[in-house]
This record gives sequence, structure tokens and C-alpha cells, in this order.
Amino acid sequence: MSAEFRLPALGADMDDGTIVEWRIKPGDAVRRGDVVAVVETDKGAIDVEIFMDGVVREIVVPAGTKVPVGAVLARLDVQGDAVPAPAPAPAGEGGGEGPTPSPAPAGEGGGEGRIKISPAARRRAHELHVELTAIKGTGPAGAITIEDVERTVPSPRPSPAKAGEGAEPTPPPPASGVGEGAKMREAIAASMSRSKREIPHYYLTATVDVTPTLEWLEQRNAEAPIEERLLFAALLVKAVAHACGDVAGFNGFYRGGRYEESADVHVGVAVALRGGGLVAPAIMDTTGKDLAAVMGDFRALVTRARAGRLRASELAAPTIIVTSLGEGVVDAVLPIIQPPQVAIVGAGAIAQRPWIVDGAVVARRVLTLSLAADHRVTDGRLGARFLARVAQRLADPQSL
Repeated sequence: MSAEFRLPALGADMDDGTIVEWRIKPGDAVRRGDVVAVVETDKGAIDVEIFMDGVVREIVVPAGTKVPVGAVLARLDVQGDAVPAPAPAPAGEGGGEGPTPSPAPAGEGGGEGRIKISPAARRRAHELHVELTAIKGTGPAGAITIEDVERTVPSPRPSPAKAGEGAEPTPPPPASGVGEGAKMREAIAASMSRSKREIPHYYLTATVDVTPTLEWLEQRNAEAPIEERLLFAALLVKAVAHACGDVAGFNGFYRGGRYEESADVHVGVAVALRGGGLVAPAIMDTTGKDLAAVMGDFRALVTRARAGRLRASELAAPTIIVTSLGEGVVDAVLPIIQPPQVAIVGAGAIAQRPWIVDGAVVARRVLTLSLAADHRVTDGRLGARFLARVAQRLADPQSL
């Protein structure tokens, strides 16, 4: 039977996307989880997977076309019970076929010989007048990144001087990522404004002594090879994942006027992008992974996010998000919930402070944790229990 592959929503703030590249063609067999297209959104270029097995019958939307969430992108022939639910349309809009597809720009189509390059890197190459064939890609599967483009640009050299005149140096190229960063900032602002309008936030903070945790981490890392060392962020992510299992009401989605608790915990991690803005892809099945696996996934997500190669499922999956400022001077962060989620955990910078231990004032390394949660689902009492569980889990790193 026939099935439709529609543009999925990659976040509550996504209304549309542009098909940058197809990785399938009519007649190709696909399996659930295969990356079949690259879609450009305000979050950057996203690898979009398909969630059915079948054979591609028709590509409906050619590369280069901008369509709304829910638009039919392709049609497949599948087994009778393999048809998934259609992709949701944005609030207040229907799905539909979207606008009449426009012709694909030159060089954007699929095919065996297509150069793998993110849309942002392609635009940067165009700005700098760099031939794509001259660039060696260092991204995933040899994809060209913005950094690869800029490394290819020769160092500025003096232009030839006219008789009697001094030569002036060629001006350096403009900083990259400004346009993309501004676009993402607008999308983030729209999403956060909506969140503050619709979600009755409440905030809690707790400053905890993480000295024993850091001492355990430092000892572990000293005995491990460099590639197996952990960052404190991995411990925080696992502590939050376990707390979600300990206290209900913080791991799920508020949709259609009701809360849906998620059976699985997929912790999203906020990643700052070089061109500006943030994304929060998920570490899938966070609770079921050990610290080494969480650390490996975290590193991979950061690398692919900054190369513009995240997957659609990673952006749509988070059931709760952790945002950490890491190194710095800010004691606490009060984050805004990303709908349809109902909670987000923040962490300030770890700092050395005077602390009372057994009646004596001593220097300790402390961390201020914060929680923003949805008052439609939980209250301050439950939020305090949740934040306490995060702190308790952090205090016992061997249990993570």
C-alpha cells in the first residue's frame, strides 16, 4: 500500500523547512531510521530520517523547495501495517501539500557525485568565491564545514601597485555566521516568547557542595586514557536522567491540554553554535547508558551540531533539557522551558566558596543548580524534591 513521508516538526518553533538534498530516489528501498533528506531550518541543516520500511515511489518536493511542516515530501510503497502516523502540523495550521514546488537551484540536487556540504558552508563558500571542488571536507562522512571553507581562503596578500602608488592590502573576509546567527536568534526569541506567554513557569535554585564528586572525577580521569576521560557535564546529565525516574512530572510533554509522562528519558543538552544561537539535541535513552556512553554521545552531538549535521530525531526527542554554563563567573542560570517539554535544568559555573563542614568554615567547590518547571503539571514542593534528587545523585557518582 501507499504511504506518505511528511516534513516532521523539529521543535515547537518550527513552521517550515527547505529541502536542501535528497539522499534517495524513486525505486530505492529504505528502512526505518535511514537518513533520506537534508532539511534546512532556523536551527541549521538537519538530517531527516524516515520511520517506515518501503520502496520510494515518488519524490514530491524537489531540492531547493521551502514547505511547511506536515507537507508531503515523498510517497512510498510499504507493507500494510508499516504506515506511521503523519507528521504533525504547526499549531493553528493544517498539513497539506504545501506550495507548488519550485525548481531546484543549480548544484542542490541529489546524485552520486554531489558534494557533501552544509547550507551554511555553501553560502560561505559563495561569499568568499571559493570553488567547492578545491575544499577538503573534514565533517562527518567528509562533509564540508564552514571551517573547511575558511581554511581554503588564501591569506590576504598585497594587490599589485600602480606606478607611483603604494599597494594596499586586500581586506580580510567578513566574519562568518552572522546571517545564520541572527536568523537563529530570531527563531529562539519567537520560541521563548511563546514559552513565557503560555507556560506558567516557576523557578527553584539550590547550591550544592560538589567537592567529593569532583575529587572522584579527577581520580577517575587520572587513571583513564585521554579519550575515555569524562567531563562533569556527563555526570550532571546522568543525575538529571535518574532524577526523572525518581520523581514524576518533569520528564514528558504538555500537549492538547494535558501532560504526557514519557516512559523513556532522552536528556537534551544545550549546545552553543559557533555562528551564534543554541540547539538542544537529545542523548537517547540516557538512563540506560553508562557514563562513558553518555560522554561519547555528548561529544558526538557537539561535533555534529557545530558541523550542521544533526538528525531530526535528536532535535525532536528531548523529554527534558540540561543547560550548563560550564567555565565562567555566573553563579546561576534561570532557563526558559522549551515547549512542549515541562522542565529544564540549569547549572552555573563551579566556584570555590567558603562552606561550613562539621561546624568549621572551609573552602569547597560548589555548584548552583536551577530548575524551571511548568506549574500546570507540578508545583514547588515537587520541584524541590526533584532538584534534591539531582543533587543526591551527583553526590554519589559511582551510582551513575
